[in-house]
Amino acid sequence: MSIILVLLLVSGGVIAFAVRQLVSAYIIDKTDNQLTNQAGLVINNIDQLQHADNNSTLNGNLFFVQFRDANYNIESTPLIPKLQGSVVSVLKLPSSGSLAGIQFGQPFTTEAQVQVSSGSVSRSSLKVAMSPWRVVALQFTVKDPDSGDVTRGVALIGLSLHDMQDTLGIITKYFLVVGIATIVFATVMATIAVDRTLLPLKRIEKTAAKIANGDLSQRVPSAPENTEVGSLSASLNQMLARIEQSFREQRETTEKMKRFVSDASHELRTPLAAIHGYAELYKMQRDYPGALERADESIDRIEKSSTRMAALVEDLLSLARMDEGRGIDLNQKAKLNGIVADSAEDLHALDPDRAIRLGGVTVTGADTPLVAADGKKLEPARLEFREGKLEPVTIQGDPARLRQVITNIVGNIHRYTPSDSPVEMGLSVLTASLPHVDLGKMPSTDVSLDQFIQAVQVASSTGSGRQFAVIRVADHGPGMTPESRQMIFERFYTADPSRAREKGGTGLGMAIAQSAVKAHHGLICASETTGGGLTFTVIIPIPEEAQNAETKGAQTASATQNPSESVRPTKA
Repeated sequence: MSIILVLLLVSGGVIAFAVRQLVSAYIIDKTDNQLTNQAGLVINNIDQLQHADNNSTLNGNLFFVQFRDANYNIESTPLIPKLQGSVVSVLKLPSSGSLAGIQFGQPFTTEAQVQVSSGSVSRSSLKVAMSPWRVVALQFTVKDPDSGDVTRGVALIGLSLHDMQDTLGIITKYFLVVGIATIVFATVMATIAVDRTLLPLKRIEKTAAKIANGDLSQRVPSAPENTEVGSLSASLNQMLARIEQSFREQRETTEKMKRFVSDASHELRTPLAAIHGYAELYKMQRDYPGALERADESIDRIEKSSTRMAALVEDLLSLARMDEGRGIDLNQKAKLNGIVADSAEDLHALDPDRAIRLGGVTVTGADTPLVAADGKKLEPARLEFREGKLEPVTIQGDPARLRQVITNIVGNIHRYTPSDSPVEMGLSVLTASLPHVDLGKMPSTDVSLDQFIQAVQVASSTGSGRQFAVIRVADHGPGMTPESRQMIFERFYTADPSRAREKGGTGLGMAIAQSAVKAHHGLICASETTGGGLTFTVIIPIPEEAQNAETKGAQTASATQNPSESVRPTKA
């Protein structure tokens, strides 16, 4: 506001000065023309002007006339304006006998000297008398008709500039009054406009204060983005959303780290305590009869505890390396069909009575719309197993880590499901309309899996999309509750609250599997098997260059069958 007020004052002063100078120059120019054009008329009517001047108080006759001879000596001053109260205005002119460089025909301005005879003097008379004069010097020649003599001289004719000063004074007062009124009005209107314009900024200030107090959920009120304030609000809201997300992720990471350290300490403390306890027990009983047999038993328990601790430390090391982006090489070629077939072979060796079926994965209802013609929502599409031969699928990735993913899934099936419950293991390449989505950033939930299935439906209707390798491993065991499925990929999580270790689990297998899949920019989800059980779905994107190689490989593999891809002859 101060800057606006100063600009208004400066602008008004400049305009007033320019107008004053313009009017002054115009009046002086008219006065000069009047002096030049009416010089002869004034000289010829000196008698009448003298008579009028002597019989009027303020006649408006402001002419001054002085005659000088050829040597510039003063001969007479026939016309000196007299004002009310016998106020006389006498011009300051060069002394007798000199013109002091005055040029003939060039008007000039000179000051006045006021002479007061007697009596009271009005302010208006003094003002008129003190006004400057505009004077012009003219040469004249007079010829005597009787003698024929020629007389030469100089006439100094002056006209008061009182009218100019009066006009300039009126203009100055007018500009002063109008300028003050304009500045006051502009200041009031500018204050209202600025306050109204800055109101969103005040809201932003209040929001920033709340955010500074720790409330990161606050957002700046929105405004039209075609304005500066609106653009600022949108940028601030975007920045605040990212800051809030970063703080939330940092808080979650901190909580996970605390829980991870606590769980790791708990898991490591148990085998260490067992080793220490059995070592102490051996020392206590080594001098008693039968110490050799008890020593063998203690050493066996120590070995089991150390083996468990070594496996736990190895899993922790694997997780730490993958969190740092190390311990995994994505520049290799991984044959997923071979990994799935080998894992099925391992599970069959562990549980010979378990029925294992190999095949592909398809999406039921991929060609049907999401909504029926009558507006009713149709049965949602889902992934289903299709028994048959494993199709050859090769992707760019780390085969050792991908094998570890399937091995961990198979290990969970072996530990937590009955040995005679059937298992389906499917592998296929599906096209989904997710060209710019990084599956590794999506949460491992049913919502993400449904989003992928819907993208498969869209790709099926449009005929375009990106190819993804989909591995589906489904068991028909006891399954898990929805709450447990949401936590299955957390580190050290086990569905058994008592943390029973007779089954050999550390609670890190699924966390390692998730880290490995995310490193491949893929998605792993745990969902309920239709009819009961648990289904793991692994989705990994296939690069375009690998897709062309895969097509050629499929044509070659159609002539021969890999023995490791055959369906296992197992018991029903």
